[in-house]
Amino acid sequence: MAKQPMLKFVQIDRAMPEKRAADDRKEDFDEIYSEFAAEKAAEQASRCSQCGVPYCQSHCPLHNNIPDWLRLTAMGRLEEAYQTSQATNTFPEICGRICPQDRLCEGNCVIEQSGHGTVTIGTIEKYITDTAWDKGWVQPVAPNAERSESVGIIGGGPGGLAAADMLRRAGIQVTVYDRYDRAGGLLMYGIPGFKLEKDIVQRRNDLLADGGVEFELNCDVDAAKFADIRAKHDAIVIATGVYKSRDLNMPGSGLPGIERAIDFLTASNRKSFGDTVEEFDNGRLNAEGKKVVVIGGGDTAMDCVRTSIRQGATSVKCLYRRDRANMPGSQRETQNAEEEGVVFEWLSAPKGFTGDEKVSGVMVQKMRLGQPDASGRQAPEVIEGADYVEDADLVIKALGFEPEDLPALFGQPDLPVTRWGTIKAAFQTGETEMEGVYAIGDIVRGASLVVWAIRDGRDCAEAIIDRLNVKASIAAE
Repeated sequence: MAKQPMLKFVQIDRAMPEKRAADDRKEDFDEIYSEFAAEKAAEQASRCSQCGVPYCQSHCPLHNNIPDWLRLTAMGRLEEAYQTSQATNTFPEICGRICPQDRLCEGNCVIEQSGHGTVTIGTIEKYITDTAWDKGWVQPVAPNAERSESVGIIGGGPGGLAAADMLRRAGIQVTVYDRYDRAGGLLMYGIPGFKLEKDIVQRRNDLLADGGVEFELNCDVDAAKFADIRAKHDAIVIATGVYKSRDLNMPGSGLPGIERAIDFLTASNRKSFGDTVEEFDNGRLNAEGKKVVVIGGGDTAMDCVRTSIRQGATSVKCLYRRDRANMPGSQRETQNAEEEGVVFEWLSAPKGFTGDEKVSGVMVQKMRLGQPDASGRQAPEVIEGADYVEDADLVIKALGFEPEDLPALFGQPDLPVTRWGTIKAAFQTGETEMEGVYAIGDIVRGASLVVWAIRDGRDCAEAIIDRLNVKASIAAE
């Protein structure tokens, strides 16, 4: 009888891959975790309890078959583990790096609830697919048959690329239109290299191109271009994401030295590619030698504070109006930031900025948590008389993102939007009220997670394939 390879969570403690020392890792933009060795990955995978109702799977937006690929990893059957993983996830090695597993799969692991420490699902997912790339198991799409229908995708972020992958697997012709010079969206320009090295994203772009996806880059879609794309394709998918930064309207908010998070992170990532970035080179979007204050408590704020440390800021502080337990960002990322020297000022909110020709400080008001608001979270209340000024040479606003006015930008007043400016689209399919026009990801959901964009892209592609199949069947009658 074969030896039981699983349920070893009692004998084996949870272990993460070795993390580089903070003093070392804050000197560069390389990823901070080392790779699992094969034996360690198998050992950690064997801790899975193989529960009858896998909460890890049900709490994954993609419903990845996590118990099965953990079992296959524990048994050393890595190619099968990879095939199982990629069957539901277009970019498993990316999700393994950047998904907030502590809030999703790992946070709902049954053995975590029993006090034994969650299975390290994300790092094993990353290990499986990195191994697959090394072994040559990851191959370009090769459809069984090519089809004449085509789909245009506006936006080359994770949602658009996931849809492109699924459509090409069905043999449909796909063109991705993106405003930037590299596809990937926030994967390429918004997320720092220490969380997601850019060659990981680029090799996926290259794989899609090798599989027949066409990319039209440096493409700003205006009214004329939108009309051209719609006329050219049988269907179009709007996957632009949300890039309009929320702003602060308070005294001094227009002073030089107060910058948007997306501009700061994009400049840093472009510099890592070796691009010429004037705003970085002239010091405007460079934290070197500056006292930096980041406003916000989400994952984007964590990216900004940790990037500032690596650029050589003299001090980095993060202001968040609630406490640590109520912050929206990953607790794991907060811990990493603290290890690297970031100081968090909890229950602190800006009320204005000081400075003459440029910002010199943030006027901070201290808060306390009062009664729950409409969302159920305790609402911050100002503590009177507890204001102070935080010195700052560079202030970065990481307050979240809102949609651009796409009906105006695309010259499509009939494009249906919600009161928040997001596009109205059908649940699961992404279909809008405009014939042949679909929308997915953050432009429908509002600012959300990469894994949800991937889910939307895959679901939308399936709906488009079904619709094109029906049309082809009717035409053949």
